[in-house]
Amino acid sequence: MSSVPKQEVQTTATRYPIRVGARSAPLLLALGATRNRAWVDLDGAWISARFGFFRFRVPVEAVTSWRVEGPWRWITAIGVRRSIRGGDMSFAGSPRGGVRLDFDVPRRWGPLRVPAFYLGVDDLDGFGAALAALGIPGEDARRRA
Repeated sequence: MSSVPKQEVQTTATRYPIRVGARSAPLLLALGATRNRAWVDLDGAWISARFGFFRFRVPVEAVTSWRVEGPWRWITAIGVRRSIRGGDMSFAGSPRGGVRLDFDVPRRWGPLRVPAFYLGVDDLDGFGAALAALGIPGEDARRRA
């Protein structure tokens, strides 16, 4: 991981759709998550995610690192999830993988305190590169076949 200082490099948001798999799409309708209502917006100041009826927003400066992970087992990946062990959250519509965002301190999401958030964006490499361009250190830790 590099220790490049964080910097603001853009002022308009770039949208990264969250992948909604064909087999999981009918199940995700119950959460309001469709291909048009599942995305992450990234600009120089904020990371804003929407997954159907659910939203999460965090300042870029609160993200200490990122990590591309996956693929995951379907049963543990799809939907709006909270880890029992670590308390991290995820928005994912396919088991393909996601980008984990680690925070400086746990962030409030409703009544929950969230130390990390996984986002199952379609363009894992592009999202990771955009975070790196903002000076956030990270790595690609996917399992390769």
